[in-house]
Amino acid sequence: MATAAAGTKRGGGRGRKALVAVLDNEANISAGKAAAALGSDVSASPAPKAKRASSKSGKAAAAKVAAAAAAAPSVVDDVAELQGMLQRLRLEKEKTEEMVRERDEVIRKKEEEIETKEKEQERLQAELRKVQRAKEFKPTVSLPLVKSMLEKEQEGDDKGKKKKGKGKACPERKKPCTAYVLWLKDQWTEIKKENPEADFKEVTNTLGTKWKALGAEEKQPYEKRYRQEKEAYLQVVGQEKREAEAMKLLEEQQMQWTAKELLEQYLKFRQEAEEGDGKKGKRKNSKKDKDPAKPKQPMSAYFVYSQERRAALVGEKKNVPEIGKITGEEWKSMTEAQKAPYEEVAKKQKEEYHKKMEVYKQMKIEEAAGLEKEEEEQKKIMKQEALQLLKKKEKADNIIKKTKEKRQKKAVDPNRPKKPASSFLLFSKEARKQLLEERPGINNSTLNALISVKWKELSGEERQAWSDKAAPAMAAYKKEMDEYTKAHSSSA
Repeated sequence: MATAAAGTKRGGGRGRKALVAVLDNEANISAGKAAAALGSDVSASPAPKAKRASSKSGKAAAAKVAAAAAAAPSVVDDVAELQGMLQRLRLEKEKTEEMVRERDEVIRKKEEEIETKEKEQERLQAELRKVQRAKEFKPTVSLPLVKSMLEKEQEGDDKGKKKKGKGKACPERKKPCTAYVLWLKDQWTEIKKENPEADFKEVTNTLGTKWKALGAEEKQPYEKRYRQEKEAYLQVVGQEKREAEAMKLLEEQQMQWTAKELLEQYLKFRQEAEEGDGKKGKRKNSKKDKDPAKPKQPMSAYFVYSQERRAALVGEKKNVPEIGKITGEEWKSMTEAQKAPYEEVAKKQKEEYHKKMEVYKQMKIEEAAGLEKEEEEQKKIMKQEALQLLKKKEKADNIIKKTKEKRQKKAVDPNRPKKPASSFLLFSKEARKQLLEERPGINNSTLNALISVKWKELSGEERQAWSDKAAPAMAAYKKEMDEYTKAHSSSA
């Protein structure tokens, strides 16, 4: 449309002038023809008939002039109509050009938006690649053993502490009963026998009055019993508190080691990711590894038949889908008698599979029991290791405290007798050699914990044997110390 309008604009002026000129020429020619015809008619008419001819010719001329006059306005109207059409075309052209300019502006804005979106999409894709690389980071650091053990113990305690109905937690360990409560338990049945109809309040009031009237000698057995139970309770509670503190200290140490190892793995992963940026890594197989000891599922009768038939079909150069289709159709067309041998083989395989599964399940139960036993032993070792760590910490704190109090250490007398190895030290030397042979590469803290666990598991006779080994050296040391003390006191 724009091209047509442009063409019209280029040739519009000249075309209009030429058209007007042609129309004027045609009008002049028609007028001249009319006049010539009128003159020729007048000149050709005979003289005697001049009047009659003149009247007729006048009428004809008048008719022709009227026709020419009628034709002239129609030409002018056509010219005016053409001029109107040209004006309309000019306006349509201007409107079209304006629409083309608006369309070009819209297209330009759309192109800018598309370019901006492409840049934003490229930026988001780059960030997505970074995030995907970060998601692929799978550390091999496992949860510290101490933390997992503590969580298991906490879950077990929470389940055991809940009461029926209310769901409140009961105390972990009952406190020892006082002397009055111990005496009250002994006297309660006697009072109830004497007065079976008495209610709880009457019995307690009676026993309270009776307790106040008792002398110190009568109360002494119950008070002694209460003190013994209280000492045992405090000892157990203190030991549990100390073990909990030691396990917490060991957990903190292991968490520090875990955090350090995790950081090293992450830094290594970042370095590998930066070096291999843009390269697609191989996807790891997310399927779980199958247990090789688990028996395989038995084949059905159809699979027994297809396995037997496969060799012949492979010899005929049939592919896998064709083999499956052929064996399936053949199996459907077989009678029950033809299927019976294969079903018998499948039945035997199923029975054999069930036998193997029973053995496999029993093996799994034994493995679970062994793992539980190992976990218990590991728990003992961890507790002992934690206690040793706590002792080291306490020892270090004590040394720091003494160092602050006494900045300068006193010189040790070289003549002072050296203390010999105790029964535990003699046992630990021999146990250390044995454990190092059994577990090469074991760390020192775990080794010390194992030695302590083995020492605690010794019977009284075994410990006495080690004490007998250490006794001669200890007796000699005491004699030397007595002599050293006497000599040191006399010189002083």
